[in-house]
Amino acid sequence: MCGIIGFAKSSKAPLRCPEILRDGLRRLEYRGYDSAGIAVLSQGLLTIVKDVGSVEKIIESPGFSMLDGDVAIGHTRWATHGKPSKDNAHPHTDCRKRIAVVHNGIIENYMDLKRLLLEEGHVFTSETDTEVIAHLIEHFKSLGEKSFEAFKKAVSMLRGSYALAVIDVDEPDKIFFARNVSPLLIGLGSGVNFVSSDLASFVKYTNRVVVLMDGELGYISASDVHLELGGKPVDISSRIRVVELDAQSIEKGGFHHYMAKEIFEQPYALAQTFSALQTQNLSEVLKILAEARRVYIVGAGTSYHASLLGAIAFKRFLGLEAEALISSEFKVVSRAIKWGDVVIGVSQSGETIDTLLALREAREKGAKTVALVNNPFSTIARESDYVISMRAGPEIAVAATKTFTTQVLTLLYIVARLAEFVGSIDVDYRALIQGLKISYEVAQNILKASIEICKAIATELARKQSAYYLGRVFGVPIAMEGALKLKEIAYIHAEAYPAGESKHGPIALIENGFPVIFIYLGFLDELLESNVEEMKARGAYIITVAQGDTTLSSIARYSNTIIKMPKAPLEARLVTYAIPLQLIAYYTSIMKGLDPDKPRNLAKTVTVI
Repeated sequence: MCGIIGFAKSSKAPLRCPEILRDGLRRLEYRGYDSAGIAVLSQGLLTIVKDVGSVEKIIESPGFSMLDGDVAIGHTRWATHGKPSKDNAHPHTDCRKRIAVVHNGIIENYMDLKRLLLEEGHVFTSETDTEVIAHLIEHFKSLGEKSFEAFKKAVSMLRGSYALAVIDVDEPDKIFFARNVSPLLIGLGSGVNFVSSDLASFVKYTNRVVVLMDGELGYISASDVHLELGGKPVDISSRIRVVELDAQSIEKGGFHHYMAKEIFEQPYALAQTFSALQTQNLSEVLKILAEARRVYIVGAGTSYHASLLGAIAFKRFLGLEAEALISSEFKVVSRAIKWGDVVIGVSQSGETIDTLLALREAREKGAKTVALVNNPFSTIARESDYVISMRAGPEIAVAATKTFTTQVLTLLYIVARLAEFVGSIDVDYRALIQGLKISYEVAQNILKASIEICKAIATELARKQSAYYLGRVFGVPIAMEGALKLKEIAYIHAEAYPAGESKHGPIALIENGFPVIFIYLGFLDELLESNVEEMKARGAYIITVAQGDTTLSSIARYSNTIIKMPKAPLEARLVTYAIPLQLIAYYTSIMKGLDPDKPRNLAKTVTVI
């Protein structure tokens, strides 16, 4: 949710403070925010600029381009404690304004700490939990502690989740940092080092990274990184990773929006993910799945929809006891978790807090855990027993697109390989894998053929207040994903149902012109015909997504608009049929004059409960 960027550079380094902060803040925007701010140390002075609204207000503020510090921190805030306001924006300072703090997470005991500090005469200027950290450091310094020791003592009093970056006028060449639950990285550059919540914020300058673990703290300077855990120094040399990411891959690449770029990157992302899956050693994962008493697949938002489709595939193809769960609801079944169960956590970022907590609880109950992530350096990947990495590439837009299709491909690939592993005679695993292999070609054909029809549908939907998305079996999670996209970025109320449920309530809302999108997968489609007829009889505007060569007469007879999909194996359809729904949502957002990359009230990575 919130984003942190900090750097400490040599005065001789050919880098300018405004450029680093500008790039860093802009590349944190996709995480979601309502305010932003920076703090810069220069010649013994602490300069703070913060405001509500766009990062551009900070970048365009008077004097920003003239900032000349070698140590600075920046922050994009998503309000948790205190409304979005200039006072509540980060960085926060102590009474003497010599210490500046930026923070991601939630300090659970901040009210207790604040009461103690108020009794000592500290003056607070915000409603946030973060401000207590600056005053705690100030408190310990007033007792004679040096800056870093005061910082460590302050951190020891915090309860909750935090990623911290702190600068102090008395230590003008350092940034102190600490991590617990909320993700934090160190970037190792030439004449400059970084601390950040997000690799994208500094990848322009270095791709050498150290991922911090819970409980670790320390400091960076231009030439040094000091790391501690439990009061003991930690050698980082064996933990340095070189990541496969560059600045160009996180630019828009000629598209107006990241979301459009990422929709059209899907053929490449699918090809890369399939190739990566073939090179990963999945034998241990397949073994625990084959022996599993029960399989749970957990995710949030789009990742839950992929999980649901995966669970259906496990049951349909293999007869395996599999259940998809929304991560935040995992406690509902946690008492039923036993030794021999397997819990697969699906997360684009690998940092989704609800999914992380679900996996932790599963491990405590004795289950084996598998991470299915797009970030192999993430917390979820690090804490799981096994990791399966996708290769979707960076996804910047808040609304997930290519990570959904690559998640579905990955889950179906696991099903195919498991069928091979257990020697299933009911599943032609070779055909299944071949169908997944060509899914990138199917995606290419869909993108070529669907743009104009999706624009036309968007013109119609932009005038509507609500819509339904209906499907059967595998079509249900695809319908759910389509409805979520329309809600997220076009702000149109949309609901998804199994089509058979439509007559048990939803049909009551149908009136003349009400848009209903049906997902025809070529799998039990005959059951959809009566649902389409019922909706059409009540005046619904029918949109169908179906193979162009389908023989079902109901499609031609009742549809107002048909998105004709290329002929493809079922597994390739399962991977790709969300793509036109993504295009519809994107173009509807554009028709309404909205920014699809920055939907209101949403964050890309949810790292607080």
